Amino acid sequence: MNALEQLRQFTTVVADTGDFNAMRAYAPRDATTNPTLIVKAVAKPEYASLLAETVSRHRGESVAELIDRLLVRFGCEILSIVPGRVSTEVDARLSFDQAGTVERAHRLIGLYEQAGIDRSRVMIKIAATWEGIRAAERLEAEGIHCNLTLIFAFAQAVACADAGVTLISPFVGRIMDWYRKRDGREFAAHDDPGVLSVRRIFEYYKHFGHATEVMGASFRNAGQILALAGCDLLTISPELLEQLRQSAAPVERQLDAEAARAQVLERVRFDEKDFRFAVNDDAMASEKLAEGIRLFAVDSAKLDDLIAAQVARA
Repeated sequence: MNALEQLRQFTTVVADTGDFNAMRAYAPRDATTNPTLIVKAVAKPEYASLLAETVSRHRGESVAELIDRLLVRFGCEILSIVPGRVSTEVDARLSFDQAGTVERAHRLIGLYEQAGIDRSRVMIKIAATWEGIRAAERLEAEGIHCNLTLIFAFAQAVACADAGVTLISPFVGRIMDWYRKRDGREFAAHDDPGVLSVRRIFEYYKHFGHATEVMGASFRNAGQILALAGCDLLTISPELLEQLRQSAAPVERQLDAEAARAQVLERVRFDEKDFRFAVNDDAMASEKLAEGIRLFAVDSAKLDDLIAAQVARA
């Protein structure tokens, strides 16, 4: 077996792309999207029609409503390819707006259900701010599954598990980027700060029996991926999926739930003030969380502009 096939023995593989052809090629169980991936996809001739058709069918609706329809259109197409779930992201500009996040999530789920998609196949993707976690807690209580993204701090992961969210996405590569810049050196997989962060979260969750799934994300190389074999899920770009498919390197389980349960770990909890201090006290986490929200917000604005331009042409 190639490395990708071996990895699938231990971990659920998720496609980190908006490219339908890539999904068909690598046959992931689930797929994740975000405004960045959608902007890249609609720039390709084979997907531009989805944008035009969405605007044409729903003339007179606001740009925000059209964006949600486009995101759901992509999600429905993805769900016709993958057997599992799709993550659809709430606008990052709502990252500090609990009520606005809940409202947008309700609208997205409503559109999916209008399209005949059961809510069990959809995860609402939300930035793991305090407000985002509280919104997700409410949504989960309503049977709406959530994927909490931009996880950089351990406090974020603990708060998400205590809120009962379905899944979290720790950003392996972006964590490593910060430490590489600070320390001026490269990291091997065994001491990669992003890998170690996911390992710590995974072991904490399994030790204390949290049902929240851990999905490593934002990989820079195949070594990071293989160092997390055994993680619940890993979301991987098409480029790295291809590298794994072309590799014959042996893959062994690196994360083990049974071993985690046997460890001696201290349970921790974070109220709002403790959470905010813990994230602020972690320079990497506070900087990368703020940067991640800004970058996603920029791409949300690009999507606004694409929709507005299409409306003007229609």
